[in-house]
Amino acid sequence: MLSDIGVFMEPKAFAIGVRIEHPQEMINVGQYGKMANHPRLHAASYNLTYQSRALNRGVYSFCMCPGGVVVAAASEEKRLVSNGMSYHARDLENSNSALVVTVGPYDFEGNSVLKGMEFQRHYEALAYKVGGGEYKAPVQLLGDFMNDRKSSKLGAVTPSYKPGYEFADMRECLPKFVVDGIKDSIKNFDRKIKGYGRQDAVLPGIKTRTSAPVKITRNENLESISISGLYPCGEGAGFAGGIVSAAVDGIKVAERIISKYKPL
Repeated sequence: MLSDIGVFMEPKAFAIGVRIEHPQEMINVGQYGKMANHPRLHAASYNLTYQSRALNRGVYSFCMCPGGVVVAAASEEKRLVSNGMSYHARDLENSNSALVVTVGPYDFEGNSVLKGMEFQRHYEALAYKVGGGEYKAPVQLLGDFMNDRKSSKLGAVTPSYKPGYEFADMRECLPKFVVDGIKDSIKNFDRKIKGYGRQDAVLPGIKTRTSAPVKITRNENLESISISGLYPCGEGAGFAGGIVSAAVDGIKVAERIISKYKPL
């Protein structure tokens, strides 16, 4: 709608991939060692990054949810998106995180400013189809993912995604370079957290909403360069990549608005 009324924006990079679920107990031990499960320690979290030299792309964990669940986050019919969350206690059986690979305008087809959004829509529609419809998540065990085979049974990790799941091959709903990037990162991440690369870790698909696929360009006063008085801010406008950074950007914009109108 903003694009249709002439608000200037441009496509931007983001990242897509899967979510990955491990036993929370394993993450606790991997992060805390002999102090795991100490009553003063909360459920352990992690933040992993890797640069794939073969692909010249970053691979990283995102939105890590200790003791949490994978949730449905679709915003359009017959398109499937997964996300993650933790309840306040963070005491459920699994941990989960997004595991994503960077993508940019060079990966998107067409000339539209919204071509990144269409890129997301394309793979979300594939994920819905591969999951068998009814918003079931396509799921693959990590060992099968690494060996390019469709899973047929679970191990010790049970998917937490509530609408249900369907065993699938992630190559059918993600770009090849994303699959290759995740594969390339696993050995590195397994050295950082023992057991991260376990064969029965669960990969629910797909994660496409790490950040906005567009940026509403703004000037030095933090206003839109095309419409005076419009202050794009936060994640949807392309200036943040999470809850905290969106809040900080909102504060910056609020301060700029206050400084403009305070003299009046």
